[in-house]
Amino acid sequence: MVDVELSQLPFTLLDDEGRDFVRRGMDLAYFDRDEIILEMGATGEYVFLIHRGDVAEIDPTLPAASAVIGHYTAGDLFGAISILNGKSRYRFQAEQECLCYLMPSALFAQLCRQHPPFEQFFRQSLAHKARLLTEKRADGGVTMAGFMLAKVGECMREPLLMDASTDIAGAVKKLNDSHADSLLVETQGKLGMITKTDLLNALVIKGCTQATSLDQIAHFSLVTVTPEQYLFEALVLMTRHKVTRVVVMEQSVLKGVVEITDVLSFFSSRSYVVSLQVEQASDLASLSVASQRTPELVRALMAQGVKLRFAMDLLAALNGRIMSKAWGFIINEQHHHDSCLMVMGSEGRGEQILKTDQDNGLILDDDAQWPGVADDMQRLTDTLITLGYPPCPGNIMVSNPQWVASVSQWKKRIAKWARERDGDSLMKLAIMLDAHSVAGNPRLLESVREALFERCAGDEILLSYFARPALRFATPLTLFGSLKKPQHGIDIKKGGIFPIVHGVRTMALERRINVTSTQGRLEALADDGRLEHRVADDLGEALALFTELRLKQQLSEQKVSGHSNRVVVQELSSLERDVLRESLHIVKDFKQRLSHRYHLEYS
Repeated sequence: MVDVELSQLPFTLLDDEGRDFVRRGMDLAYFDRDEIILEMGATGEYVFLIHRGDVAEIDPTLPAASAVIGHYTAGDLFGAISILNGKSRYRFQAEQECLCYLMPSALFAQLCRQHPPFEQFFRQSLAHKARLLTEKRADGGVTMAGFMLAKVGECMREPLLMDASTDIAGAVKKLNDSHADSLLVETQGKLGMITKTDLLNALVIKGCTQATSLDQIAHFSLVTVTPEQYLFEALVLMTRHKVTRVVVMEQSVLKGVVEITDVLSFFSSRSYVVSLQVEQASDLASLSVASQRTPELVRALMAQGVKLRFAMDLLAALNGRIMSKAWGFIINEQHHHDSCLMVMGSEGRGEQILKTDQDNGLILDDDAQWPGVADDMQRLTDTLITLGYPPCPGNIMVSNPQWVASVSQWKKRIAKWARERDGDSLMKLAIMLDAHSVAGNPRLLESVREALFERCAGDEILLSYFARPALRFATPLTLFGSLKKPQHGIDIKKGGIFPIVHGVRTMALERRINVTSTQGRLEALADDGRLEHRVADDLGEALALFTELRLKQQLSEQKVSGHSNRVVVQELSSLERDVLRESLHIVKDFKQRLSHRYHLEYS
């Protein structure tokens, strides 16, 4: 029996008996430097697991300078596809003296038959491999198999539906008999929600009588989900819309109701506690206490295997609520309708988990009268600093008068930036394109964004200038297509995150796509036909991987002062290196696509 380490994927997809079967059937072989281990077109006889040394994956049909398309090192597997497909697609050659464990094809085939997940691992797309990494990260408590895979339909309550003509007295009796906190009414094909609080306010504050019909007090703007949505998505919606229940609909048919307590029963981390603390904060001191707990929430979400996109959605919603409440404490209500507080950058895209520098601005209605706006915006900036949002080094904050303007003034600035096309102007256009409203009147931002699209979307020369920064940084791959391995690590933001974010932002500008998140833009571009769905999916998974690796590094360095963007390849697992290499090749291909579309090869 060969003593081989089988604690990594894909061997963790086998049971103990299966791993023992592997050890009993494996052999160990030595390969000299430059020796061909598996030739292109050859029938696969073994799966190779590298114990020591490096192996190059070579496409002999390509010119020598670009023939090496992959690189494998200790702990990596190769040769499985040659068995599954009947022959090897490429040549595998030792770059130095190598020791490899050999798994005979018959043993591999038997494992595939007896353990379908093991076989599926070798046929999976980048999206599936990334999902395996997420699940592997979970280390107890509620995991992907628990909360993250829980669907709304698994925990929704039966809806309590009453006729809209029923009076308040009848509704109170029905609620008490049913031990429910809310009910639904239907009138003219529309559903409305009524809670016990609504009934109490109707009688005590609004002066209604017990004979008042329910249709006069119901709320008809409902937040809805489908039974197939994840329960975590329902939590995000509740946080974003400041509600404690959502209505479950399936093809316009009422199916049930999910309340925050239902979500809490599935979710054992502290996300609900933090959300509740934010909502219950009655002053800046209590809001600051809740705000300081978000890093703790990040760790809990990541430890439990929560998919990064959902975690970012929840944190973006929480950050938005924290800023909105701070705005409400500081800004006089008379200014709420004629102004809009917007966040920009990664916060505007909803793609930042750990708190970063403030990137915000203010839009004023053209008729707004606010003589003390400068003093109020300085107070807001100072308050956000106390809540854990550091000042922006570039001074892109509401305390800077350059980022406070009326709708008309913002439109003139956009026209000026588009006309000048210098680096600073293009950066400001990108910042505005990512802007997202967190307080005040969002229609003001919609008006400004529409002007941005109108001025820029059809300008081919401007789009070419705008797209150029996506190609500014080199992809951290060697000439032969393997991962670069500098001791200080690769800059994953410059090499992976930024090219995707800015390239997709450019395409979204061209297609007038209003959504600000990169994932949302990818989905819209795929629906629009501008990107193939497969390409959009791969870019989304690559971005998620880069962001997760970056976050993992930042959390390991916390107290979170550094916000490092560097990932040390040598510290990654075999699967992480494999997926990272594949993801960076996707970035490289995307940059070539951008270069062709926006004629960047001539710039």
